[in-house]
Parts: sequence; structure tokens; C-alpha cells
Amino acid sequence: MEIIDEHHVLLNGKSYEIDFDEICDQPVYSLLIEGKSYEAYVYPMDGTWQVLLLGRSYQTLVEDEAEKRLRVASSGSLGERAEYQLKAPMPGMVISVPVIEGQEVQKGEVLAVLESMKMQNELRAPRDGIVTRLRVRTGDNVEQYQTMLSVE
Repeated sequence: MEIIDEHHVLLNGKSYEIDFDEICDQPVYSLLIEGKSYEAYVYPMDGTWQVLLLGRSYQTLVEDEAEKRLRVASSGSLGERAEYQLKAPMPGMVISVPVIEGQEVQKGEVLAVLESMKMQNELRAPRDGIVTRLRVRTGDNVEQYQTMLSVE
């Protein structure tokens, strides 16, 4: 996605009109896309931004044009072999953990389901890998940013 200006973004070659406003000094934002209203929970984590939208968690990197050129020039990206730690995007209760240690997972596969604010949120794998360490079980309460499991 590319930000064109304050009210327009380019996604997969298509321009969208947006409006994005913080709600009551919370990490909750009102997002209007082409006139449709959404609520998104947005917070920084480990140099990226976590976005919880429609029950799905997305990890995003926001960079300006100079940062992008520098990253591309140095081939800087998260290594596919680097350990990824799934952290709770908000406090809540673990509803399920449908994976086990040593299990291979595919990008987009559900790693855990977290209930928070009466909503169940599927937390998905950002890439292919192997679950190396489970740190939570079904029924556990977690704090925001608490590591739930690791994938290598």
C-alpha cells in the first residue's frame, strides 16, 4: 500500500478514499474506506505497527520514500529464518491455541484465538515456519504485548 495524500491510498494499483481518526485518545481508530466505516486497534510493536481489524491482526511497516530506498538497497527485510514472536495485541483471554510445538504452519494459518472486549480475534502466522515454543494455553489471561508463542 502506498499513501498518496492525507485522504487517498493506493492498494494493488487501485486508489481508495480514506479517513482515519483516533477515538478518545485510545489506540482505537475510526477508518472510513470509500464511505464504509471500520474500527481498527492500532499500536506500535518492535519497530512495526500491529493493526487489529475485523478480528484479524496485521503487522505493518510504515516507511517514507528514503527509508524504503535504503531498505531495498541493503536488502533489509525480516529474515525468513528469524524467530517471530506472536504477542498479544491487547489484554484478553486465550480461547484456543490450535497449534502445538514442532508443528509446521503456513502464512495466514491461525496460531491463537484471543477474546478481548467481547470479540474473538484470530491471530495468524505472518509467514511459513515451525512453532518452536508455546507460552500460553486455552483459558490463560494475557496482558498486552505478552509473548504467546514463537515461530521460526
